[in-house]
Amino acid sequence: MERLKKLSVPASDEEDGVPAPTPRGGKKAKGGNAFAALIQDQSEEEEEEEEEKHPPKPAKPEKDRINKAVSEEQQPGLRSKKGKEEKARGKAKPQNKFAALDDEEEDGEDEEDIRKEEEPPTQGKARAEQGSEEGGGEAVDSKAEDPLAHLSKKEKKKLKKQMDYERQVASLKAANAAENDFSVSQAEVSSRQAMLENASDIKLEKFSISAHGKELFVNADLFIVAGRRYGLVGPNGKGKTTLLKHIANRALSIPPNIDVLLCEQEVVADETPAVQAVLRADTKRLKLLEEERRLQGQLEQGDDTAAEKLEKVYEELRATGAAAAEAKARRILAGLGFDPEMQNRPTQKFSGGWRMRVSLARALFMEPTLLMLDEPTNHLDLNAVIWLNNYLQGWRKTLLIVSHDQGFLDDVCTDIIHLDAQRLHYYRGNYMTFKKMYQQKQKELLKQYEKQEKKLKELKAGGKSTKQAEKQTKEALTRKQQKCRRKNQDEEAQEAPELLKRPREYTVRFTFPDPPPLSPPLLGLHGVTFGYEGQKPLFKNLDFGIDMESRICIVGPNGVGKSTLLLLLTGKLTPTRGEMRKNHRLKIGFFNQQYAEQLRLEETATEYLQRGFNLPYQEARKCLGRFGLESHAHTIQICKLSGGQKARVVFAELACREPDVLILDEPTNNLDIESIDALGEAINEYKGAVIIVSHDARLITETSCQLWVVEEQSVGQIDGDFEDYKREVLEALGEVMVSRPRE
Repeated sequence: MERLKKLSVPASDEEDGVPAPTPRGGKKAKGGNAFAALIQDQSEEEEEEEEEKHPPKPAKPEKDRINKAVSEEQQPGLRSKKGKEEKARGKAKPQNKFAALDDEEEDGEDEEDIRKEEEPPTQGKARAEQGSEEGGGEAVDSKAEDPLAHLSKKEKKKLKKQMDYERQVASLKAANAAENDFSVSQAEVSSRQAMLENASDIKLEKFSISAHGKELFVNADLFIVAGRRYGLVGPNGKGKTTLLKHIANRALSIPPNIDVLLCEQEVVADETPAVQAVLRADTKRLKLLEEERRLQGQLEQGDDTAAEKLEKVYEELRATGAAAAEAKARRILAGLGFDPEMQNRPTQKFSGGWRMRVSLARALFMEPTLLMLDEPTNHLDLNAVIWLNNYLQGWRKTLLIVSHDQGFLDDVCTDIIHLDAQRLHYYRGNYMTFKKMYQQKQKELLKQYEKQEKKLKELKAGGKSTKQAEKQTKEALTRKQQKCRRKNQDEEAQEAPELLKRPREYTVRFTFPDPPPLSPPLLGLHGVTFGYEGQKPLFKNLDFGIDMESRICIVGPNGVGKSTLLLLLTGKLTPTRGEMRKNHRLKIGFFNQQYAEQLRLEETATEYLQRGFNLPYQEARKCLGRFGLESHAHTIQICKLSGGQKARVVFAELACREPDVLILDEPTNNLDIESIDALGEAINEYKGAVIIVSHDARLITETSCQLWVVEEQSVGQIDGDFEDYKREVLEALGEVMVSRPRE
């Protein structure tokens, strides 16, 4: 433990951040500040509660104006019709500010609006009564009777708030339409239903999302219960990140009083110290502190009336835990790898990866009602992942995580949402529990499919055509479905059943050819000292060697030189003093974090392997397929491939090199869970030496690697296993290791 306390964490240029779109909270705030938006909802609710206790008496003209605006909002067809008539007379007026609805929605409602206007008065009255029950009424003249008169002022206020929220959603949809090619639809929900929903939970039924004409979600349902921690899993490229962004942008109908934050953009680079960047995320606290200073000034000038107001401000500050805010911010930053000097360093002095950590710290500090994290471990070193894992296990609010780190999902998540076949499927428990349940589900589906195919075969043998056999089988499924509905007293209409398709299992298998035996010493550093020009040496007098049986994972915080050590071992860096020695027949397979730099981006993946290893066309494609690269990607230029696809090309290249030792620097970035499992199995089967730098705890433990820690300009082996190392890291930060019972 003493060793870990002395670790220094200077800024590192080994990690790069990727800019992403600005996250948005519950309401759109000025300057795109998502954190300010979270507070805005809270403060407005407090003001409304105060107004309800002491409501001002509204003037009649103002009441008529609001009623007219509400009516026009409920009947956009009437509004547009009036606008056209006025325009024809040359006197068209601007639209009311409440009419900021999406043009597509208005166009889709025109036909129904005209029908409503032409119906008999009795039907119109009935519709007006029904509309008022659902939070809206028919358009009426301002002098006519108020259709909402039977509602109390509190109910009107709630109705108006709900309508404001719906208009904000519509305007956000319109604003986002210019930025992307997404199409979103969702089953209609009345205003009354939306208000009566349990606001702490999210229940979205039958929504669909498509991008560039490709359907990502079709009639999917999203159910999120407050206080649960969800892991969203599924193959890459199927829409997980898209779903998070649509929730954050409120393109889907999230209850208005749930503040949502998607942590995806690095913090702005300016003169603000990191700790202040975190503290300033809490705009409510800042406003209270400003009010405190103002009232103290008035009190000093002899204004006794300020004393009572000041006491109320003090009470609010105590309630929000303002006194402990800085300690909380520094604790989070320390856990994410910032030492005291770095916490006070301006954000413009950090690389993109470190600014992303500041953004993550802000999100954790704010504690929104729903926090969404997209691959949060990608920008972190192993020590920071250990801390974040432990910290989130105590998270009391709702969490939705997309991650490829199976160990992280196992420890943090209470539920798993599986994206499969454009639907969302729910499993109680962590990832390991989900995996077992999913495998059992696939076995049962396969049995049902085989039973169905046997029935079809029998029908065809009895003289039925394929079409007739399929129709008869569907009818049998419909009868079975109706019987189940009657048994369960379920009156809700269900979709017509479809014939089962053979369950397709997504499998990936990595393989590295076994090397021939080599006599030691295989590879080592002897008396090596190294430091970058103008900087303090990273290493002094390193002296170690490895052999064919070595399985080593190099650990330590970012910036201590883990990647530099690998470059010294591969000969890509020359020691300042000492030497790297290796067997003259040794072939090294090196996977670098910046692996894209070694690829020829203008070539296809097949051409790249053919040129580099003189392989036949089919052999090159077979090699790419073994590492999970889809067949259609074999003939696409490498520059057009995703990060995960490029990584697979590099792994295929490593296999073609037939290396005697594998040196892997963060190999799991951009790989999905199945591919990481396949990589772990390939390492276990490989007969050569393996040296890894990774933040993926499961890969480290599954490959039974020895832990070598980089500290104090040297490298040393750790006594104990990975659990011992986790405990030491947390103790050095003053944290208590959470022991969470498995569900």
